[in-house]
Amino acid sequence: MKRSKILTLLWAVLAALVLLTGAIATPILCRPFYYAHIDALDLTDRVGLPEVEIRRAYDEMMDYCTGGDTFSTGVLPHSPQGASHFADVRSLFLLDLRLLAASVGACVVLFILTRLVSRRCAPILGRGPGFWAGLGLGGSFALVGGLAALDFERAFVIFHQLFFPGKTNWLFDPNTDPIIFILPQEFFRNCALLILGLLLGGCILMILWDFIRPKARL
Repeated sequence: MKRSKILTLLWAVLAALVLLTGAIATPILCRPFYYAHIDALDLTDRVGLPEVEIRRAYDEMMDYCTGGDTFSTGVLPHSPQGASHFADVRSLFLLDLRLLAASVGACVVLFILTRLVSRRCAPILGRGPGFWAGLGLGGSFALVGGLAALDFERAFVIFHQLFFPGKTNWLFDPNTDPIIFILPQEFFRNCALLILGLLLGGCILMILWDFIRPKARL
C-alpha cells in the first residue's frame, strides 16, 4: 500500500477542523449546560423570573440562532438592535454547524477513497496526522486560552470586535434587551472554558494515540 505525506496533511487538517467545530458546537447544542447555570448563578433571583420562563427565553433565542425563522425571547422584550445582533450570532452558529457537518462528511469520503486507491498516511518527521493536528490546534488554543485567562473581560471585547467588525449591537442596553440578564458574563466564560477543555482534551488524546499506535495510519 502506497504512502502519502499529502494524505497525512489532509487528515491532520480535517481532524483539527472536526475537533474545533465540534467543541464550539457543544455549548450551542447542549442546552442542559445552560440550564445548569440557572441555579448555579442564581438567575431566578437576579432576573426576577421563574426558571421555566428563563428556560423558555433561552430556548426560543437558541431555536432562532440554530436555524429558526423567527427571533423571540419568551416573555422578555427585545429591541431591533438586539435582534440584529442575534441575527449575526445565528450566522456564526450556522457556519460552525455546517463546517462540522462538512468536515465529518469529508472524513468519511476521504476514508473510503483511501481504501479504494490503497493509500496510507506517510509519517512526517516520524509522526502521523493525529500528532500534528493535536500539536497545532492544541498549541494555538493553549496560547489563546492563557492570554484570555489573564483578562477575560478584555478577551470578551476583542472576540466581539473580531467576529462582529464595525458593529456595536452586541453592547446591550438591559432596559430594552433584558435577555442580557439571563446571559451573564460568567456563562460565556464557562462556555469558553468548556470549549477550551474539549479542544485540549481532544488534542492530548490524538497525540497520545499517535504515540501508542505509531503504525496505525489512515
